Amino acid sequence: MARYIFITGGVVSSLGKGLASAALGALLQARGFSVRLRKLDPYLNVDPGTMSPFEHGEVFVTDDGAETDLDLGHYERFTGVAARNTDSISSGRVYSTVLEKERRGDYLGKTIQVIPHVTNEIKDFINVGDDEVDFMLCEIGGTVGDIEGLPFFEAIRQFSQDKPRGQCIFMHLTLLPFIKASGELKTKPTQHSVKELRSIGIAPDILVCRSEGPIPKKEREKLALFCNVRPESVIAAQDLSTIYDAPLAYHREGMDQAVLDAFQISPAPKPDLSKWEDVSDRIHNAEGEVKVAIVGKYVQLEDAYKSIAEALTHGGMANRVRVKIEWVDAELFENKDPAPYLEGFHAILVPGGFGERGTEGKIKAAEFARTRKVPYLGICLGMQMAVIEAARNVAGMTTAGSEEFDHEAGKKRFEPVVYHLKEWVQGNHKVERKVGDDKGGTMRLGAYDAVLSEGSRVADAYGTTSIDERHRHRYEVDVKYREQLEKAGLKFSGMSPDGKLPEIVEWPDHPWFIGVQFHPELKSKPFEPHPLFEDFVRAATEVSRLV
Repeated sequence: MARYIFITGGVVSSLGKGLASAALGALLQARGFSVRLRKLDPYLNVDPGTMSPFEHGEVFVTDDGAETDLDLGHYERFTGVAARNTDSISSGRVYSTVLEKERRGDYLGKTIQVIPHVTNEIKDFINVGDDEVDFMLCEIGGTVGDIEGLPFFEAIRQFSQDKPRGQCIFMHLTLLPFIKASGELKTKPTQHSVKELRSIGIAPDILVCRSEGPIPKKEREKLALFCNVRPESVIAAQDLSTIYDAPLAYHREGMDQAVLDAFQISPAPKPDLSKWEDVSDRIHNAEGEVKVAIVGKYVQLEDAYKSIAEALTHGGMANRVRVKIEWVDAELFENKDPAPYLEGFHAILVPGGFGERGTEGKIKAAEFARTRKVPYLGICLGMQMAVIEAARNVAGMTTAGSEEFDHEAGKKRFEPVVYHLKEWVQGNHKVERKVGDDKGGTMRLGAYDAVLSEGSRVADAYGTTSIDERHRHRYEVDVKYREQLEKAGLKFSGMSPDGKLPEIVEWPDHPWFIGVQFHPELKSKPFEPHPLFEDFVRAATEVSRLV
């Protein structure tokens, strides 16, 4: 039976609950325990799939096709445990399930209420896989006191009562603001946050306090006294220069020991942190620097490309170089020369996205990389833009474009080398989609196999000709243009097993130019960098040494 750790937040959002959860998971693994991490989000969207990247950052996709919160990316990167559909839930999904059951008559005519029906649904979700791991870490989104979060707090309170004594603990993450004018570190917001938590029946066992610097002994004792926790269970979470220092920093603060003490696990296995010491060493002792431009259209919110930024960092670690990322708005040069914006970079990455806005800039970025021999990695829409660029400027198809943009504009303007994907094979059955389908959960989602061409650059990078990668798209390069594009020199070096869906394109006469329909960044980890990002940064490093 798993032991449960519930991680809640107070005072303000975005304090780093996801990172703290992921780092704790990594520390428990370092002591030899198995872990699984879950996210419970109070918003009413069924999942983040239909949210704007400006609203919620990136959407993290699991192997089994769930569109989830970006915190699941942290969980995977820090623990290496592949997230599943059962590791992410929202109020929307809970209410949707409850209402479906009510419509079917599953409740036998009862009046449906938040307690017990909604809370029972949440508890059932938390309990999935109870016998699979030693520790289940469940992060509750938002902050204590949020009206939409109340059913989740009530559910975890009930859950801890349903389980045998000592099977569940609560960790509460808060902020200790430093008032510059008076030179004081203030504990009152944390006291109020804990008071709010206790008023709904939850007493924290461990306090994790975000602060700019160390917490003096006096403030630590004050927090322990007023919040009714042991002084050694007050954990300082100081600002770090890199998130990959978090496991080591939290270990120095005694977080993992405080958790084991709360569960009365003694003697506890000693941790093996050599993996994280190596990760930290590679980041802090880099032997060079490369500059990579990410040409996107959600650049005002860096969380929109969170996994890409992290995967580039991992690629840098593999090559022992520091990757300096600069965010370039694709709209800046839609109607002018991109050179002033892109010169000086050692590599260019064009990420995914939806809609026509900014796409002409992305096409120009692909052309700049192709003609100037700058290493280029196009992901999802970034691959499609590279194909459109090749069709227009090399294959002579001057009106080449994407059906997506015609659908958006409501009129036909382009020859659709990128078309709306109407059917594909998933496992043993065929999936069919129409343009007018609901937006939520209707894309080609999750892990699919691909076959790579022998001797291609991608096959060399992967070291194999058989891969599986995660997808999230509803538009696809049309295979009927393959022959025409290959005559122009663009090689289709990766295809779906049935040969119908292009997965990877590359320019063989270019130092490093690859476009992929999937999202390789979702599988990259600091201790296991994704081979494409490792090779991409290697190519950028070679350019940096030539300059």
